Amino acid sequence: MSKQRYFFRRAVHSLITLWVLMTILFCLFRLLPGDPVAAVSSPEMSAEVKRDLIQRFELDKPLYVQYVGFFRGTLRGDLGISFAYQRPVFGIVLARASNTLILIIVVFIVSYSLGFLIGVISAWKRGSRIDNVLLLFALGFRSAPVLWTGMMALYLLSYLWHVFPVGGIRSPGSVSTNFFEHFFNLDFLHHLFLPVVVSSLYFMGFPALLTRSAMLEVMGEDFIELARAKGLKEVAVMFKHAARNAILPAVTAAAVFIGWAFGGILTVEYVFSWPGLGTEMVYAVGYRDYPLAQGCFIFIGLLIIAANLVADFIYGYLDPRIVYQ
Repeated sequence: MSKQRYFFRRAVHSLITLWVLMTILFCLFRLLPGDPVAAVSSPEMSAEVKRDLIQRFELDKPLYVQYVGFFRGTLRGDLGISFAYQRPVFGIVLARASNTLILIIVVFIVSYSLGFLIGVISAWKRGSRIDNVLLLFALGFRSAPVLWTGMMALYLLSYLWHVFPVGGIRSPGSVSTNFFEHFFNLDFLHHLFLPVVVSSLYFMGFPALLTRSAMLEVMGEDFIELARAKGLKEVAVMFKHAARNAILPAVTAAAVFIGWAFGGILTVEYVFSWPGLGTEMVYAVGYRDYPLAQGCFIFIGLLIIAANLVADFIYGYLDPRIVYQ
């Protein structure tokens, strides 16, 4: 099988996965108990006004007609009108997605850097007290539910000691005129610090264990003994030779890690009242806002599918055996 055929097949599989996801989401939200009409109407409305609202949101049409309209609209970038906000879902999702992506990117950089460093040192000091302490540190936070860790961090550092804000993305009254002022200021960084620390401590276990396992394999290779025989310092052997070759599995798994990390990030957003996709999804499901909930899930699903597709391309490029098998 050629590389072009392999990449085309993976892209087709990704499109099929996206279609299945959209179908499941469409059916799932309509199978939930409750009346979605209550989200767009009130008891004070007349029967005629309620009927007009139902027709506006196409809730009176058969499910298959709604499904076709939902699928066509999604392909055009039209995710519908939010029941609660009375605004296009695409604009709401895009605004919340920027906050989530900023959090994801920072958490990825911090957790991967910290996890890689822990994995390298732990493998190099295998069996020592340092190795045991680092593994206990990484696995301890990985085993603790991120919801519990976030609540404890809020209680100690926000409610008890008043070191960090209790939630949100910026202080009340703070105004930004452009993208740079919105995300690159001390007030935003002050709000960002605690969610990033809690998330990074939870996610660093994955790259730490992956790097440690790869390091243990590399340390038995002949070129490591040759580097030591040349008289190089242990730090140089550890980072320039062993860690440099052990980083490949962690790098190729980075795309998968980004998609997998979305689940934990959404929980962190809810705990810290971070105005991202996770918080918006909770509100949308609570208000039975079908279009908004679907839009949030589709956007997250699209990012995860894209991350896995990138990982497949990287695997195929780095290991030709996957392409030609």
